Amino acid sequence: MRKLIVFFSFWFSATIVVAQNTERKLYSIAFYNLENLFDTIHDAGKNDYDFLPDGSYRWTAKKYEAKLHNLSDVLSALSRNLVPEGPAVIGVAEVENHRVLTDLVSQPAMANYKFVHYEGPDRRGIDCALLYDPQQFAVTNSKLVLSAPFEGDTVHLTRGFLIVDGRMAGERVCFIVNHWPSRGAKSPVRVHAARQVKALTDSLMHEDKKLKLFVMGDMNDDPMDESMQTLGARKYISGMKANQFFNPWWEILEDKGVGTLLYRGKWNLFDQIVLSRPLVKAKKGLRYDHSEVFIRDYLIQQDGKYKGSPLRTHGGRVWLNGYSDHLPTIIYLKTLLSRKSG
Repeated sequence: MRKLIVFFSFWFSATIVVAQNTERKLYSIAFYNLENLFDTIHDAGKNDYDFLPDGSYRWTAKKYEAKLHNLSDVLSALSRNLVPEGPAVIGVAEVENHRVLTDLVSQPAMANYKFVHYEGPDRRGIDCALLYDPQQFAVTNSKLVLSAPFEGDTVHLTRGFLIVDGRMAGERVCFIVNHWPSRGAKSPVRVHAARQVKALTDSLMHEDKKLKLFVMGDMNDDPMDESMQTLGARKYISGMKANQFFNPWWEILEDKGVGTLLYRGKWNLFDQIVLSRPLVKAKKGLRYDHSEVFIRDYLIQQDGKYKGSPLRTHGGRVWLNGYSDHLPTIIYLKTLLSRKSG
């Protein structure tokens, strides 16, 4: 009899807990600069000559296939330890065209992904794109917004801003994928890019004040730099205004010393994903949980001149058969789903 009472007492307590608790389900969003994902075919009007079989990199079908295989290994591993389905969305930069993206998602490890891409005017032919898992994210609308030159500077044009709208976990989310001008350009050129993105985000958030909006990309600036402040990306959640963004990478770089690319012995964190206020203040649905730079031993050069740096495709003109000169970044989101007792 005593055992029976203990059993029912345990069952009743467990039922109460289940009725009051919520179930956490994680989703992930990633960004990765793929570092010169070129095929071996010349695109008319583009300066892609280095990446041809007779170009300076001697870019052959064998090297191209190895690059696709290596990248698919990384992309398919992102967040899998915490999210078995993998990222719902992966923003990418430095892809040459529709063809290389088709070849990338044709890799066995990437078979569940589709992509959104528009051919842009970049002189080298590199664009941004969005890979997505249709089982986790449904695209409803997309467009490429071309950038305006800074004070007539047509040399340091930024790539177009890729906007993709859709539904994830039952609610609207929106992504803007960026690749701002390199450090070969002065800071004001990237600030100019940030102002253009800020105009886009202000417009989107004015139309939908509850919009869960991600701005991601290779900004070629660190989280504390002027361009990111122009965008309104803050280090702390507290005190955020309606049109501002939370930037978790600021703390990761400044306080933890972790970055996504190494230059002259110093880590930078150019590859950022920042989140609108509803993503960090939400009381229901998708909400920010945590973030990480995806660092694995196999992604790091273990010896030689570039020891400690991300293992890239080429060191100078020498083929290293690596991955990228950048590391991927990942944002994790949680959603609270009510559970009822039986």
